[in-house]
Amino acid sequence: MLEKLLEKVRSWQTRFSFGSTSAIIANLALIVGLDTENNAKVNIIIGILIIALANNLSESFGLHLIYQQSENVAPREILLSTFFNFLAGIFVSFTFILLLLILPLNMAVISSLIWGLGLLTVISYMAIRNRTAKPYLGVMVNLFIAVIVIFISNMVGDFLIAKMR
Repeated sequence: MLEKLLEKVRSWQTRFSFGSTSAIIANLALIVGLDTENNAKVNIIIGILIIALANNLSESFGLHLIYQQSENVAPREILLSTFFNFLAGIFVSFTFILLLLILPLNMAVISSLIWGLGLLTVISYMAIRNRTAKPYLGVMVNLFIAVIVIFISNMVGDFLIAKMR
């Protein structure tokens, strides 16, 4: 019975981690990339809402189709994975929107980075810890990738905003 419960927890954890990691990185890249623009808060919130819907829907349905076409997985499991992937991405996106709504922009950007990278660390560790003796290396790789994406987004955002003025 304990083994079945642990398997259900691992399954839920996998479903949540798929949607949330993508949402974390995409939202942090957007927040950092647009934080210097006029009306940045409004534009960032609109961007997050677009990512929350468009990216999460496309990712969830992509996951759904991949499961359906390549794995021998029960239809109920496919639907649950699709639903939880979408729900995780939406939930994470709204946590960033909440930070933007309640904090001044500079503090919201810093808080979003701390929140997002902290959440990514926890999710990565939980997903990796049972698969390797050195989960910290996997966590560091995931954080490195996120930081590179955020850094590039910041550079592109600053460049484009400077060229548009």
